[in-house]
Parts: sequence; C-alpha cells; structure tokens
Amino acid sequence: MNTPSHSTHDAQADDRNEHIKIYVNGEIVPKHEAVVSVYDSGFMLGDGMWEGMRLYDGEWAFFEEHMDRLFSSLKAVSLDIGLGPEDIRDILDRTAAANGMTDDGHCRLMITRGRKAKPFQHPGLSRFGPTIVAIVEHSKPAESLQKAGIRLASVPQVRGLPHSQDAKFNSHSKLNCVIACLQAEQAGADEALMLDPHGFVNTTNACNFFIVRRGEVWTSTGDYCMNGVTRQKVIDLCHENAMPVREKNFSLYEAYSADEAFLTGTFGAQTPVAEIDGRKIGTEAGAGPVTKRIRALYKALIAETVARQKAAR
Repeated sequence: MNTPSHSTHDAQADDRNEHIKIYVNGEIVPKHEAVVSVYDSGFMLGDGMWEGMRLYDGEWAFFEEHMDRLFSSLKAVSLDIGLGPEDIRDILDRTAAANGMTDDGHCRLMITRGRKAKPFQHPGLSRFGPTIVAIVEHSKPAESLQKAGIRLASVPQVRGLPHSQDAKFNSHSKLNCVIACLQAEQAGADEALMLDPHGFVNTTNACNFFIVRRGEVWTSTGDYCMNGVTRQKVIDLCHENAMPVREKNFSLYEAYSADEAFLTGTFGAQTPVAEIDGRKIGTEAGAGPVTKRIRALYKALIAETVARQKAAR
C-alpha cells in the first residue's frame, strides 16, 4: 500500500483563502487583483528576499528576529526599500486586519528589486523602486504531519558554498531547493534531505533538520544552511532546559540510526520525520518523546513571546 505524499507545508483546507486580500505596493486588493509586472526582477531573476511569519493572538511571533534576518539580507544585496521594521509591521497588521485575522495566520512577505526597464540581469535596470507584497492566509498545519511524519530521501543536489549562493539568504532564488524536492519525489519520498559540499547532513529542501541520538539533540554546524529563526529557538530551548544539543558535522550513517528526527520551520514548528531513504526512524509513528518535549517548550515560548510583544506595544 502506497503512503500518500505530503509536505511540511501542508495546511488544513480553508475556503476563506479564496477570498483574502493581499498587500501589493501600498494597496490592499482582492486576491484576483494581486499582480506584479512581468518585468519584475523577482519574476525575471529571483532577485528578492522573503520572510515567513505566523500570527498568534494578533502578534507576529519572533518579529524582531525575522526583521533582523530580512534587513541583513537586504543590506547584503544592496536593496534599500526605504522602510524600517515598524513600517513592515504596519503593512502586516493592516493586511491581517483587512482579512479579519488575529490567529492561525501565516504571512509570506516578499520584497524584490522591483520592475526593470528592460528584461536583462543588471540590477541597475530596476529603476522604479522595490516591489513589496504580503500574503496573509488562514493557515493551520495539517494534523497528518504530526501523526504520520515526513518521509525524506537524500538527494544529489547539495547546499552550496557561501561564495556561490549563501544559503543564509532567504531569497526568491529557490531553484536549488526545487530541484532537490523533485529528486526526492522521484525517489518516492515527500521531501529532500540535502547534504553540504563535504557530504555531511545539512537541511531539507524546505526546513532545517535535527536528529536525536542517545538523549542528545544534533543539528548541522549551520555553515551551509539558512539561519532559521525556529532552528535557533530550538537550540536555545535545549540549552535552557538541560537538554544536550550539538551543532556538528554528521553523516547519513548517524541519521539513519537516529532515535528521532524532526524538521524546524516557522509554519510547522517541529515536524517529525518518519523515515530517511526507506529506513524507519524511531519506534513509534509521529513525534518521539524528545521531539514532543521540544514542541511543548516551543509552544510555551510562543505564548510568552506574544504576551511580551503585546505588553510592549
């Protein structure tokens, strides 16, 4: 019997998303009117950065951390949008309010170098200012993700060296990860487990990756992966709660024999891994005991963070 395929971004169906309003360059418009130019540098070249954020009780969790990553990336690629973090917060708040959202909302904020004068690569051809889009959907992770877990396949597509395309950029240029995902699907898995240039386990095509071995939580060194906000929160929570955690090089050998494995990301928080290259991970379906503890700690951290953000407003 074939196991149905799913991904770490599977969400519960919500018909309200067919009628949402979307922020596009200063206007909040119905979904069917939310368009950008075919000359946009993001569409043409993948020249832009994005952030994914979740809305809890009217607050964007870990907003400051997301803005630090976003504006660091924009500065690194010389993309000045003429706005600051509080301006971005206002855009997100207004978009959520236009859709009547206060909870279980997920935002995809996209910023590109904007419309180009001619359909060529040089960034100097983007002469009309940045394109800024915020899509905020009603979005809750599918329950099957926690019950069944994700099936991973290691793939030939790797996370590259920082001087080719640094994985720390949360950029629109995602072809590397798309190719990896296609390779995993062709191997009969849900998503790809990507290695670094030296053959050590790194991330999946969409999320950061952790294993649990003999009571220790392991993740990659971080040298070749996106500096995930959720990844860092998990590492911090382990340190704060006397859970041994190591950022280190490890191979598929250690991953195959892990007691547990899970993925981290803003949307799914911590998603259990069911198997890697056909090898079952753990002794039970869904999350193992360490993953469950981390999920509980993370849920409490979100509640604490949201309360603190609300009090600071």
